[in-house]
Amino acid sequence: MKRSSNHFRLSPSCRYRFVARASTVPASSTRQIAPYTGWMFHPSLVLRLLRFAVPAGGLFFLAVTVPPAHAWEHEGHTMINRLAATTLPADVPAFLETPAAIDEIEYLGPEPDRWRSAAESELSAAQAPEHFINLESADALGPLPHKRLDFEALVFAAGQRPEKIGLQPWETDEVWERLKAAMRQYRFLAAAGPSGNVDTKPVEAAIIFYAGWLGHYVGDGSQPLHVTVQYNGWTGPNPNDYTTGHQIHHQFEGPFVAANIHPADIKAKMTPPTVIQGDMFDAYLAYLRHTATYVEKVYQLEKAGALVGAGTSESRDFTAARLAAGASMLRDMIYTAWIDSAQPVPDPYAGK
Repeated sequence: MKRSSNHFRLSPSCRYRFVARASTVPASSTRQIAPYTGWMFHPSLVLRLLRFAVPAGGLFFLAVTVPPAHAWEHEGHTMINRLAATTLPADVPAFLETPAAIDEIEYLGPEPDRWRSAAESELSAAQAPEHFINLESADALGPLPHKRLDFEALVFAAGQRPEKIGLQPWETDEVWERLKAAMRQYRFLAAAGPSGNVDTKPVEAAIIFYAGWLGHYVGDGSQPLHVTVQYNGWTGPNPNDYTTGHQIHHQFEGPFVAANIHPADIKAKMTPPTVIQGDMFDAYLAYLRHTATYVEKVYQLEKAGALVGAGTSESRDFTAARLAAGASMLRDMIYTAWIDSAQPVPDPYAGK
């Protein structure tokens, strides 16, 4: 998968969904690859998928589906979501602390990547830019506005396309506001008490979904190669001779994480819970900018050979710290949504 003509291409062995019928797929059996916007295929997940053989006329049929893999890929996203859900402060609603809620939030970590199928081409095209932002390109347009449509207007006015720059912070902020709105509704319904004969289960389900959905983008935002034009091979001046190949993105967030990073490694590096102060968009953008300070570090580790096999203690610590930043930010955003949901809704007509 690639995001521009000179970027990442998958190897034939993991590029396609295929069905083998007592034969191999011809090398010429290819299709066009959509622009890269933060996802790639993860060959190591093949063995986890449905595998079956059906005897028919003496032949066996084997169907194997290769799923997409993405920022932090399956392992990273599920670890981030589960650690955030299991470290929420004790004053969140009790339903968020149940095993069922935690399992669902964990499952939803990779959910937006499941929307990247060619079977839903309109959905895939519309939400693909929400997984990344090229901060260098975005900042060149001036201060970033809080509203998605205002940013898109800036991009179009500059003769560019939003899907080439990315919409990550706007999508994340919008999902967070959905979560906060659902929590406000939960407070309203729960205030009626048992005597009010009000069922809060539907809004609880909505809250769990929004929290899990949010986790995907917050996780993406902790991966340095999701906030830069240098997302998969160095481009432009390269005085440090960083790799220009198109393997580093997957190599870092996929096989290296799956082989070396465990929940305990990440949890040990998480920050204490806190309520995020000030405007959430500004706070989240600051989080992305902090992530961007580690872009060269990823390339330095790759150059040193520290992202293959077991890597080094430095590369393992660095990767666990990045995942911990995602888990900590997600936990704090969920908790802040709960706290902020108690605030009265501003009257849009006040003073008019």
